[in-house]
Amino acid sequence: MTASSEVVLVGVPLHCVGMPEPGDPPTGTERAPAALRAAGLADAVAAAADLGDLDVRLTGPDRDADTGVQGWPSVCAATEKLRARIAEIIGADRVPLVLGGDCTLLPGALAGAHDALGNVGLAYVDGHLDLYDGRTSTTGEPADMPLAVVTGHGPPAWCEVVGAPLVSPGRLALLGPRDREEAAGLGAAMPEDIGLRAEADPEDLRARGIPGAGAEARDQLSVGASGRYWVHLDVDVLDEAAFPATDYPVPDGLTLGELQSLLRPLTADPGLLAGLSVGCYNPDKDPDGSGAEELVALLGELLRYP
Repeated sequence: MTASSEVVLVGVPLHCVGMPEPGDPPTGTERAPAALRAAGLADAVAAAADLGDLDVRLTGPDRDADTGVQGWPSVCAATEKLRARIAEIIGADRVPLVLGGDCTLLPGALAGAHDALGNVGLAYVDGHLDLYDGRTSTTGEPADMPLAVVTGHGPPAWCEVVGAPLVSPGRLALLGPRDREEAAGLGAAMPEDIGLRAEADPEDLRARGIPGAGAEARDQLSVGASGRYWVHLDVDVLDEAAFPATDYPVPDGLTLGELQSLLRPLTADPGLLAGLSVGCYNPDKDPDGSGAEELVALLGELLRYP
């Protein structure tokens, strides 16, 4: 195994759906990193190291008056800590596999990749567009906003923390969202508002041929000075019947087999893949652990490099 294909695990135990108070026991997606480890993830991906969990937690139910973000001080702290850790891992010529937690992690992860590599692309594989801000999000949950933040359209204070925009429209692929009508009704930014021609929902991906759509995204993202890109996977890109262990399940999504076919071209070359993050798996909704086993098998197929 060459240095550039060494996968390193780092957990980011964040949960913002009913954000906990300090001192509350771990809940929801906070428990995901531990559950994935217990299901054998390190062995499945032949991880070179497991750096454990960052000392981060989202806390506090109140929305910040300026940003509109719930638990804003804890969101800011988690973003900064993850940014530093990802820059360190990539700077050591390793591929970080970030175990969320929820999608609040993305701005910090992408900022760390940007610090280490310069301009990077982003494949955003998610059932939602996540282009809300502190005004249009009905809850203020930071996991509503990561794509808005990294493109420079989110709460200004959060954008400033990460130095957004972190990704240009030409190096951003939105794969699998299917909440356009709901998001538009609430006044969220649309992909065309941030310079994208379109997103690709599951129907679009199937029409194009899912492996080919993944390869097209890889070719689109692997341009520019670094030629590297980040892949973010929110498990609610999967159909709610195929994978119910997530906080906001959505119908008409991908099957596990389709997701693997989509991601395989994007993850096959560790020389292109800057890192991969996984968000929104909720062990509280997976009492028999089958969801964790499925995710571990998927990641093992994608990231176990020779």
